Amino acid sequence: MRRRRVIALLSAAAASEIARPFPAWAQQASPVRRVAVILGSAENSEGHTRVNAFQQTLQSLGWTEGQNLQLDVRWSAAEANRGEDQAKASVAFGPDVIFAEATPVVAALLQETRTIPIVFVNVSDPVGSGFAASLARPGGTVTGFISNEPALGGKWLQLLKEIAPPVKRAGLMFNPPAAPYVGPFLKSFESAAGSLGVEPRAAPVADRAAIETAFAATAGKAGEGFVVLADIFTTVHQAEIVASAARHRVPTLYPFAFFARNGGLAAYGADVVDLFRRAAGYIDRILRGETAANLPVQAPTKFEFVINLKTARVLGLDISSGMLASADEVIE
Repeated sequence: MRRRRVIALLSAAAASEIARPFPAWAQQASPVRRVAVILGSAENSEGHTRVNAFQQTLQSLGWTEGQNLQLDVRWSAAEANRGEDQAKASVAFGPDVIFAEATPVVAALLQETRTIPIVFVNVSDPVGSGFAASLARPGGTVTGFISNEPALGGKWLQLLKEIAPPVKRAGLMFNPPAAPYVGPFLKSFESAAGSLGVEPRAAPVADRAAIETAFAATAGKAGEGFVVLADIFTTVHQAEIVASAARHRVPTLYPFAFFARNGGLAAYGADVVDLFRRAAGYIDRILRGETAANLPVQAPTKFEFVINLKTARVLGLDISSGMLASADEVIE
Protein backbone atom coordinates (compact mmCIF):
# COMPACT_ATOMS: atom_id res chain seq x y z
CA MET A 1 0.00 0.00 0.00
CA ARG A 2 2.83 2.37 0.83
CA ARG A 3 4.43 1.65 -2.59
CA ARG A 4 1.18 2.38 -4.42
CA ARG A 5 0.78 5.67 -2.54
CA VAL A 6 4.29 6.79 -3.53
CA ILE A 7 3.60 5.98 -7.20
CA ALA A 8 0.31 7.89 -7.08
CA LEU A 9 1.99 10.93 -5.55
CA LEU A 10 4.74 10.88 -8.20
CA SER A 11 2.16 10.62 -10.99
CA ALA A 12 0.19 13.54 -9.60
CA ALA A 13 3.35 15.63 -9.36
CA ALA A 14 4.27 14.83 -12.98
CA ALA A 15 0.79 15.75 -14.19
CA SER A 16 0.99 19.02 -12.28
CA GLU A 17 4.37 19.80 -13.91
CA ILE A 18 3.00 19.08 -17.38
CA ALA A 19 0.00 21.35 -16.80
CA ARG A 20 2.19 24.18 -15.49
CA PRO A 21 2.62 27.03 -18.03
CA PHE A 22 5.91 27.20 -19.94
CA PRO A 23 8.36 29.70 -18.53
CA ALA A 24 8.47 33.10 -20.27
CA TRP A 25 11.63 32.29 -22.23
CA ALA A 26 9.98 29.27 -23.83
CA GLN A 27 7.00 31.32 -25.02
CA GLN A 28 8.99 33.86 -26.99
CA ALA A 29 7.91 34.16 -30.64
CA SER A 30 10.28 33.49 -33.50
CA PRO A 31 12.55 36.47 -34.20
CA VAL A 32 11.36 39.03 -36.73
CA ARG A 33 13.39 38.77 -39.93
CA ARG A 34 14.43 41.89 -41.80
CA VAL A 35 14.34 42.29 -45.57
CA ALA A 36 15.58 45.44 -47.30
CA VAL A 37 13.88 46.16 -50.63
CA ILE A 38 15.77 48.61 -52.82
CA LEU A 39 14.21 49.40 -56.18
CA GLY A 40 15.72 51.14 -59.16
CA SER A 41 12.35 52.18 -60.53
CA ALA A 42 10.19 55.09 -59.44
CA GLU A 43 7.38 54.78 -56.94
CA ASN A 44 4.29 54.56 -59.14
CA SER A 45 1.33 52.26 -59.77
CA GLU A 46 3.44 49.78 -61.76
CA GLY A 47 6.06 49.67 -59.05
CA HIS A 48 3.46 49.11 -56.36
CA THR A 49 1.89 46.29 -58.38
CA ARG A 50 5.24 44.49 -58.43
CA VAL A 51 5.98 45.08 -54.75
CA ASN A 52 2.48 43.91 -53.80
CA ALA A 53 3.03 40.68 -55.76
CA PHE A 54 6.35 40.24 -53.92
CA GLN A 55 4.73 40.78 -50.50
CA GLN A 56 1.75 38.53 -51.26
CA THR A 57 4.07 35.72 -52.30
CA LEU A 58 6.11 36.10 -49.13
CA GLN A 59 2.91 35.96 -47.09
CA SER A 60 1.83 32.78 -48.86
CA LEU A 61 5.18 31.31 -47.81
CA GLY A 62 4.62 32.16 -44.16
CA TRP A 63 6.15 35.66 -43.87
CA THR A 64 3.76 38.35 -42.69
CA GLU A 65 4.85 41.95 -42.27
CA GLY A 66 4.25 43.13 -38.73
CA GLN A 67 4.45 39.60 -37.34
CA ASN A 68 7.60 37.73 -38.33
CA LEU A 69 8.79 40.07 -41.09
CA GLN A 70 9.92 43.69 -41.32
CA LEU A 71 10.41 45.30 -44.72
CA ASP A 72 12.37 48.45 -45.53
CA VAL A 73 11.35 49.62 -49.02
CA ARG A 74 13.34 52.25 -50.91
CA TRP A 75 12.57 53.63 -54.39
CA SER A 76 14.43 55.26 -57.27
CA ALA A 77 17.83 53.98 -56.17
CA ALA A 78 19.10 53.99 -59.76
CA GLU A 79 18.61 57.73 -60.21
CA ALA A 80 21.71 59.88 -60.40
CA ASN A 81 23.36 60.56 -57.03
CA ARG A 82 20.85 58.38 -55.15
CA GLY A 83 22.23 54.88 -55.56
CA GLU A 84 25.08 55.17 -53.07
CA ASP A 85 22.94 56.80 -50.37
CA GLN A 86 20.08 54.33 -50.83
CA ALA A 87 22.48 51.39 -50.70
CA LYS A 88 24.07 52.69 -47.48
CA ALA A 89 20.63 53.12 -45.90
CA SER A 90 19.52 49.64 -46.90
CA VAL A 91 22.64 48.05 -45.40
CA ALA A 92 22.29 50.19 -42.24
CA PHE A 93 18.81 48.72 -41.78
CA GLY A 94 20.60 45.51 -40.78
CA PRO A 95 18.71 43.14 -43.08
CA ASP A 96 18.97 39.37 -43.16
CA VAL A 97 18.69 39.58 -46.96
CA ILE A 98 18.34 42.34 -49.55
CA PHE A 99 15.99 42.30 -52.54
CA ALA A 100 17.37 44.59 -55.27
CA GLU A 101 16.19 45.76 -58.68
CA ALA A 102 18.51 46.66 -61.57
CA THR A 103 22.22 46.40 -62.35
CA PRO A 104 23.31 49.82 -60.94
CA VAL A 105 21.51 49.10 -57.67
CA VAL A 106 23.24 45.74 -57.15
CA ALA A 107 26.60 47.35 -58.03
CA ALA A 108 26.01 50.07 -55.42
CA LEU A 109 25.05 47.50 -52.77
CA LEU A 110 28.21 45.49 -53.38
CA GLN A 111 30.22 48.61 -52.59
CA GLU A 112 28.62 48.53 -49.13
CA THR A 113 28.44 44.81 -48.25
CA ARG A 114 29.91 41.50 -49.31
CA THR A 115 28.28 39.53 -46.52
CA ILE A 116 24.54 40.23 -46.70
CA PRO A 117 22.86 38.00 -49.30
CA ILE A 118 21.26 39.81 -52.25
CA VAL A 119 18.48 38.56 -54.53
CA PHE A 120 18.05 40.62 -57.70
CA VAL A 121 15.57 41.11 -60.52
CA ASN A 122 15.91 43.05 -63.79
CA VAL A 123 19.61 42.39 -64.18
CA SER A 124 20.63 41.39 -67.70
CA ASP A 125 24.22 40.15 -67.35
CA PRO A 126 25.07 39.16 -63.76
CA VAL A 127 28.19 37.24 -64.77
CA GLY A 128 29.56 39.99 -67.01
CA SER A 129 28.75 42.55 -64.33
CA GLY A 130 30.78 40.57 -61.79
CA PHE A 131 27.83 39.69 -59.55
CA ALA A 132 28.04 35.91 -60.02
CA ALA A 133 30.75 33.43 -60.98
CA SER A 134 28.29 31.56 -63.20
CA LEU A 135 24.56 31.26 -63.67
CA ALA A 136 24.43 27.68 -62.38
CA ARG A 137 26.60 28.33 -59.32
CA PRO A 138 26.79 32.04 -58.43
CA GLY A 139 29.33 31.27 -55.71
CA GLY A 140 29.05 34.50 -53.73
CA THR A 141 26.34 36.44 -51.93
CA VAL A 142 24.33 37.44 -55.01
CA THR A 143 21.76 35.52 -57.05
CA GLY A 144 18.44 36.26 -58.70
CA PHE A 145 16.43 36.53 -61.88
CA ILE A 146 17.59 37.82 -65.25
CA SER A 147 15.15 40.10 -67.04
CA ASN A 148 16.47 39.83 -70.59
CA GLU A 149 18.98 37.81 -72.57
CA PRO A 150 21.18 39.13 -75.42
CA ALA A 151 19.29 37.12 -78.07
CA LEU A 152 16.37 39.47 -77.51
CA GLY A 153 18.28 42.21 -79.34
CA GLY A 154 17.58 40.38 -82.59
CA LYS A 155 14.08 39.31 -81.54
CA TRP A 156 13.04 42.91 -80.85
CA LEU A 157 14.27 44.07 -84.25
CA GLN A 158 12.50 41.19 -86.00
CA LEU A 159 9.21 42.11 -84.31
CA LEU A 160 9.66 45.78 -85.19
CA LYS A 161 10.20 44.88 -88.85
CA GLU A 162 7.12 42.63 -88.91
CA ILE A 163 4.94 45.27 -87.27
CA ALA A 164 6.37 48.14 -89.32
CA PRO A 165 7.68 46.74 -92.64
CA PRO A 166 8.72 50.20 -93.97
CA VAL A 167 11.51 50.42 -91.36
CA LYS A 168 14.90 50.44 -93.12
CA ARG A 169 17.07 51.98 -90.40
CA ALA A 170 16.79 51.25 -86.69
CA GLY A 171 18.56 52.47 -83.58
CA LEU A 172 19.00 50.53 -80.36
CA MET A 173 18.29 53.11 -77.64
CA PHE A 174 20.00 52.70 -74.25
CA ASN A 175 21.57 54.69 -71.44
CA PRO A 176 25.31 53.82 -71.16
CA PRO A 177 25.67 54.08 -67.36
CA ALA A 178 22.54 52.01 -66.79
CA ALA A 179 23.36 49.43 -69.46
CA PRO A 180 27.03 48.39 -69.22
CA TYR A 181 25.83 45.04 -70.65
CA VAL A 182 24.71 46.56 -73.96
CA GLY A 183 27.49 44.92 -76.04
CA PRO A 184 25.96 41.43 -76.50
CA PHE A 185 22.50 42.93 -77.13
CA LEU A 186 23.89 45.27 -79.78
CA LYS A 187 25.72 42.39 -81.43
CA SER A 188 22.50 40.36 -81.61
CA PHE A 189 20.66 43.45 -82.91
CA GLU A 190 23.23 44.02 -85.65
CA SER A 191 23.31 40.36 -86.62
CA ALA A 192 19.54 40.26 -87.13
CA ALA A 193 19.62 43.54 -89.05
CA GLY A 194 21.63 41.97 -91.86
CA SER A 195 19.05 39.31 -92.60
CA LEU A 196 16.15 41.76 -92.24
CA GLY A 197 17.52 44.37 -94.64
CA VAL A 198 17.76 46.98 -91.89
CA GLU A 199 20.62 49.37 -91.25
CA PRO A 200 21.41 49.15 -87.52
CA ARG A 201 22.99 51.74 -85.24
CA ALA A 202 23.62 52.32 -81.57
CA ALA A 203 21.53 55.15 -80.11
CA PRO A 204 22.88 56.01 -76.64
CA VAL A 205 20.94 58.60 -74.64
CA ALA A 206 22.82 60.20 -71.77
CA ASP A 207 19.91 62.03 -70.17
CA ARG A 208 16.25 63.00 -70.59
CA ALA A 209 17.02 65.74 -73.10
CA ALA A 210 18.86 63.24 -75.30
CA ILE A 211 15.66 61.20 -75.69
CA GLU A 212 13.92 64.03 -77.54
CA THR A 213 17.06 64.76 -79.55
CA ALA A 214 17.33 61.14 -80.72
CA PHE A 215 13.73 61.01 -81.98
CA ALA A 216 13.81 64.52 -83.42
CA ALA A 217 16.83 63.57 -85.54
CA THR A 218 14.64 61.07 -87.42
CA ALA A 219 11.71 63.46 -88.00
CA GLY A 220 10.54 63.55 -91.58
CA LYS A 221 12.80 60.70 -92.64
CA ALA A 222 11.04 57.67 -94.09
CA GLY A 223 11.99 54.22 -92.85
CA GLU A 224 13.25 55.18 -89.38
CA GLY A 225 12.61 53.08 -86.28
CA PHE A 226 13.85 52.37 -82.77
CA VAL A 227 14.18 49.47 -80.38
CA VAL A 228 14.44 50.45 -76.71
CA LEU A 229 16.80 48.34 -74.61
CA ALA A 230 15.66 47.23 -71.17
CA ASP A 231 17.65 49.29 -68.70
CA ILE A 232 16.60 51.14 -65.58
CA PHE A 233 16.95 54.56 -67.27
CA THR A 234 14.60 53.71 -70.12
CA THR A 235 12.19 52.11 -67.66
CA VAL A 236 12.10 55.16 -65.40
CA HIS A 237 11.74 57.52 -68.38
CA GLN A 238 9.21 55.44 -70.27
CA ALA A 239 6.68 58.28 -70.47
CA GLU A 240 9.15 60.62 -72.17
CA ILE A 241 10.28 57.93 -74.61
CA VAL A 242 6.75 56.92 -75.59
CA ALA A 243 5.65 60.55 -75.95
CA SER A 244 8.67 61.49 -78.07
CA ALA A 245 8.20 58.48 -80.35
CA ALA A 246 4.56 59.47 -80.86
CA ARG A 247 5.36 63.13 -81.41
CA HIS A 248 7.84 62.32 -84.18
CA ARG A 249 5.80 59.38 -85.53
CA VAL A 250 8.64 56.85 -85.23
CA PRO A 251 7.72 53.13 -84.97
CA THR A 252 9.32 51.87 -81.77
CA LEU A 253 9.49 48.45 -80.13
CA TYR A 254 9.74 48.35 -76.32
CA PRO A 255 11.15 45.80 -73.83
CA PHE A 256 8.28 45.58 -71.33
CA ALA A 257 4.50 45.34 -71.67
CA PHE A 258 3.76 48.47 -69.66
CA PHE A 259 5.35 50.63 -72.38
CA ALA A 260 2.67 49.48 -74.83
CA ARG A 261 -0.08 49.74 -72.25
CA ASN A 262 0.97 53.34 -71.73
CA GLY A 263 0.80 54.24 -75.41
CA GLY A 264 3.83 52.64 -77.05
CA LEU A 265 3.43 50.82 -80.37
CA ALA A 266 4.38 47.32 -79.20
CA ALA A 267 6.40 45.54 -76.54
CA TYR A 268 7.95 42.15 -76.00
CA GLY A 269 9.69 41.15 -72.80
CA ALA A 270 9.72 39.29 -69.53
CA ASP A 271 6.73 39.40 -67.23
CA VAL A 272 8.29 41.54 -64.50
CA VAL A 273 5.57 40.84 -61.94
CA ASP A 274 6.34 37.13 -62.32
CA LEU A 275 10.03 37.84 -61.64
CA PHE A 276 9.10 39.63 -58.40
CA ARG A 277 7.02 36.63 -57.32
CA ARG A 278 9.84 34.20 -58.08
CA ALA A 279 12.33 36.40 -56.22
CA ALA A 280 10.14 36.15 -53.12
CA GLY A 281 10.65 32.40 -53.27
CA TYR A 282 14.42 32.87 -53.13
CA ILE A 283 14.07 35.32 -50.23
CA ASP A 284 12.09 32.65 -48.38
CA ARG A 285 14.72 29.99 -49.01
CA ILE A 286 17.53 32.23 -47.79
CA LEU A 287 15.61 33.20 -44.65
CA ARG A 288 15.20 29.48 -43.96
CA GLY A 289 18.91 28.80 -44.19
CA GLU A 290 19.93 28.31 -47.80
CA THR A 291 22.79 30.37 -49.25
CA ALA A 292 22.76 32.61 -52.32
CA ALA A 293 25.91 30.89 -53.53
CA ASN A 294 23.99 27.67 -54.15
CA LEU A 295 20.84 29.16 -55.68
CA PRO A 296 21.23 29.34 -59.48
CA VAL A 297 20.56 32.54 -61.38
CA GLN A 298 17.39 31.95 -63.38
CA ALA A 299 16.18 33.24 -66.73
CA PRO A 300 12.64 34.52 -67.34
CA THR A 301 10.03 31.86 -68.09
CA LYS A 302 7.04 34.10 -68.86
CA PHE A 303 7.03 36.69 -71.64
CA GLU A 304 4.44 39.22 -72.74
CA PHE A 305 3.84 40.45 -76.30
CA VAL A 306 1.54 43.47 -76.39
CA ILE A 307 0.43 45.46 -79.44
CA ASN A 308 -1.21 48.86 -79.15
CA LEU A 309 -3.50 48.87 -82.20
CA LYS A 310 -4.60 52.43 -81.53
CA THR A 311 -1.02 53.68 -81.80
CA ALA A 312 -0.44 51.55 -84.91
CA ARG A 313 -3.38 53.23 -86.64
CA VAL A 314 -2.06 56.68 -85.77
CA LEU A 315 1.25 55.69 -87.37
CA GLY A 316 -0.57 54.38 -90.45
CA LEU A 317 0.53 50.79 -89.87
CA ASP A 318 -1.67 47.91 -90.98
CA ILE A 319 -0.72 45.04 -88.69
CA SER A 320 -1.47 41.58 -90.06
CA SER A 321 -4.12 39.38 -88.47
CA GLY A 322 -1.47 36.74 -87.87
CA MET A 323 0.67 39.18 -85.91
CA LEU A 324 -2.33 40.30 -83.87
CA ALA A 325 -3.26 36.68 -83.15
CA SER A 326 0.24 36.01 -81.80
CA ALA A 327 0.02 38.83 -79.26
CA ASP A 328 -0.85 38.14 -75.64
CA GLU A 329 -2.73 41.43 -75.52
CA VAL A 330 -4.05 43.81 -78.19
CA ILE A 331 -4.98 47.28 -77.04
CA GLU A 332 -7.78 48.75 -79.17
